[in-house]
Amino acid sequence: MKKTLLFIPFIFLVFSGCDTLSQVAQTTVQQYGNPSSLEIANGLKQALEIGTGKSSDQLSATDGFFGNVAIKLLFPPEAQKAEKTLRSIGLGKLADNVILSLNRAAEDAAKSAKPVFVNAIKQMTIADVTNILLGNQDAATQYFKRTTTLQLSANFKPIIQTSLNKVGATKYYGDAATAYNKVPFVTKINPDITDYVTQKAIDGLFVEIAKEELNIRQNLSARTTPLLQKVFGYYDKNKKQ
Repeated sequence: MKKTLLFIPFIFLVFSGCDTLSQVAQTTVQQYGNPSSLEIANGLKQALEIGTGKSSDQLSATDGFFGNVAIKLLFPPEAQKAEKTLRSIGLGKLADNVILSLNRAAEDAAKSAKPVFVNAIKQMTIADVTNILLGNQDAATQYFKRTTTLQLSANFKPIIQTSLNKVGATKYYGDAATAYNKVPFVTKINPDITDYVTQKAIDGLFVEIAKEELNIRQNLSARTTPLLQKVFGYYDKNKKQ
């Protein structure tokens, strides 16, 4: 154990003396050797568990969605004219309550994402792992989109429906839609918001996972274990240009 603890700082000292990822890759390969297929599988799975877990935790925290400009839920596109109209007739507070409650529902749903990703990671084959490691910068994110979207939707929707009711979003949005639909000569909007929030919550989750994937591919400091350093040093050496 003491040898391992002494060895890790040494690796960071070696990295600090390198100017580029390619130099780091060469140093890592010389130090560790090429990883075996099993090490690649375990290393990538470790990285993906860290990345997806971090994304789920961040988004499930208070303001995980509401405080993140990139993924904050707003009125659906077809209802943005309704929002503008409501604000113009003195119902800005109602519109604000709708937006806050949509984001709170998405934050509630994000708590259920982690086990879905863990299950998808466990089912990865050696071929999946290799293709992800040496694939495009978002190869893991695209893999998760293909393999988890249906399950995430099934998990998220009832949670979001319950949360929308709990935080008042169903009422707020229903009230907003009803108020807008009473305005003469407007195109009526659907007061049901659940499907929209479910999809936007999933979209936001993948935005964050893509950021975490890019971070570990490009950031040496994100490779926090010797196994991750060995596997991603191999990635740096063999990645697509």
